Amino acid sequence: NMKTEFDENIGSINIIPQDIGRVILNLITNAFYVVNEKSKQGIAGYEPTVEVRTKKFKDKVEVKVQDNGNGIPQNIVDKIFQPFFTTKPTGQGTGLGLSLSYDIIKAHGGQIKVETIQGEGTIFIIHLPN
Repeated sequence: NMKTEFDENIGSINIIPQDIGRVILNLITNAFYVVNEKSKQGIAGYEPTVEVRTKKFKDKVEVKVQDNGNGIPQNIVDKIFQPFFTTKPTGQGTGLGLSLSYDIIKAHGGQIKVETIQGEGTIFIIHLPN
């Protein structure tokens, strides 16, 4: 399942659309990968779901990409934004997606962080200046 919830009040913000689009596409692609991997475990009643939500705050815009995959083990959370770090099998990931995403968000004056619970899923949260 793909769910979206977009804040209609965001309006225009000062970004490079191709760059931010690349970040969001990377996060969604990763989310689909992890929910697909979890679905292979044959867990009864599991419904693979990826959600994308946006929200406007006074001084920033928030973008959340959430999945209900297996989450990220705590011992590697600090490494996920490092170049060439990947948990995917050889040939399936370069380890550059999150690193480049981090750099793009920082270059836009924003922040990207991750919240994860092992076995339950992950949320990537992007804050961009408004």
